[in-house]
Amino acid sequence: MSTCAPADEISEPTFGCICHNPAFARLNAMMTQKFSRRSFLSGSAAIAGAMAFWPKEASAGIPDAPQKPIVFTNIRLFDGKSAKLIEGKRVLVEANKVKAIEAMGDPIAEGIEVFDCGGRTLMPGLIDAHWHTMMVGIGFNDLMTADTGYINLVAADAAAKTLMRGFTTVRDMAGPSFGLKRAIDSGLTVGPRIFPSGAIISQTSGHGDYRMLYEVPAAIDASLSRGESLNAGIIADGSDQVMKRVREQLMLGASQIKLAAGGGVASNYDPIDVSQYTEAEFRAAVDCAENWGTYVAVHAYTPRAIQTSLRGGVRCIEHGQLMNDETARMIADKGAWLSSQPFLDDEDANPQPEGSINRAKQLQVSEGTNTAYEFAKKYKIKTAWGTDTLFDPGLATKQGKQLAKMTRWYSADEVLITATSTNAELLAMCGQRNPYNGKLGVIESGAFADLLIIDGDPIANIKLIADPDKNLKLIMKDGRIYKNSLPA
Repeated sequence: MSTCAPADEISEPTFGCICHNPAFARLNAMMTQKFSRRSFLSGSAAIAGAMAFWPKEASAGIPDAPQKPIVFTNIRLFDGKSAKLIEGKRVLVEANKVKAIEAMGDPIAEGIEVFDCGGRTLMPGLIDAHWHTMMVGIGFNDLMTADTGYINLVAADAAAKTLMRGFTTVRDMAGPSFGLKRAIDSGLTVGPRIFPSGAIISQTSGHGDYRMLYEVPAAIDASLSRGESLNAGIIADGSDQVMKRVREQLMLGASQIKLAAGGGVASNYDPIDVSQYTEAEFRAAVDCAENWGTYVAVHAYTPRAIQTSLRGGVRCIEHGQLMNDETARMIADKGAWLSSQPFLDDEDANPQPEGSINRAKQLQVSEGTNTAYEFAKKYKIKTAWGTDTLFDPGLATKQGKQLAKMTRWYSADEVLITATSTNAELLAMCGQRNPYNGKLGVIESGAFADLLIIDGDPIANIKLIADPDKNLKLIMKDGRIYKNSLPA
């Protein structure tokens, strides 16, 4: 509020400047805080008022909410839970929720818009339980060097394409997706619902440590690395640092927390066999997450990494391809989840340079995929599905193909149930940190109206999902229709 010259510049010592009186300094600080807060609140109110008059054109690509209820008739219904398609029903949607499942023969009330689906299948929107919203559409070198504005624009484009493949929800398992999630939820851009983890939390030299070798050893007070400054991966050593970093991600809006418990394929300096973090460090993360009513998931492949994290209270294992029988039984006994992916050495593998260490690690992981799924079935482990696609926009387009590939281990109806209601159960484990207040992955009264219409029977031919441009005739998310190519 008031300023004056420093005390040593005052030329008249006989009459001291009041500005350097301690009482005045306290008063000045109080007044500054008061007016700064008033200015902040006034500014916030002005911004909120301006947003109320934000032009509709600013939300390019966001369809209008329907003005009246919609009923989908002449359908075969996959409700997200049943092993067979349900005949003789229609689905009523009002606002952004499913209002009712009705018998086809009942009269339709006045004022309802009718969508005749021509005998096609109506099903819930798909859920990818291991997605990387900010890293799927961009190469690793660009992520590490490009302007953050460009990174966000690429991610927004990738998010819109994700929705148009029929994936109405994703569980983001590392990356700075909070801003994009906010933009999607507020209607500024198109994309799926996002359950964000924020940065993957990693020990020094762990799966989330993407520093270059010339940055090591780091000074005690070293500035954040590129990966940390993006909030893509945060390094934390010791329980105290782990707690701090977990709490930061919760502050930013994480619905669940992710730690790196072992070596990875895409990380350059940690062998696949190494175990990362101690039981005490896992327990510190779990305590923080549970204080916020949510849970910790870990990146882990090997028995030691998985078992140590489970003893620390971790509730979800991401990947798990190198587990053994004892470890699988422990996952089941603990009631933990396995969120795994169909990692195979085929044309859909995340690209790694031939002859590289990363490629050797990739081959080792892919060789364990069959065994891991057999263990999951043997011990009836709660198993979710995701893709874990990274740094390759071309591979991202095969999201539905990756789902269809799961019929190597499960029946088509089991695969579809996993990618809808089962994945939704895992999402709901975040409790009150759930950013969306409603049911996902099912078609029932009160569930979110996240719906797909498929030209054909996906239980009889799950490969229909692999070609969304051709076979998805309608995509609805939150009651809004983003695609409709049904015959008039």
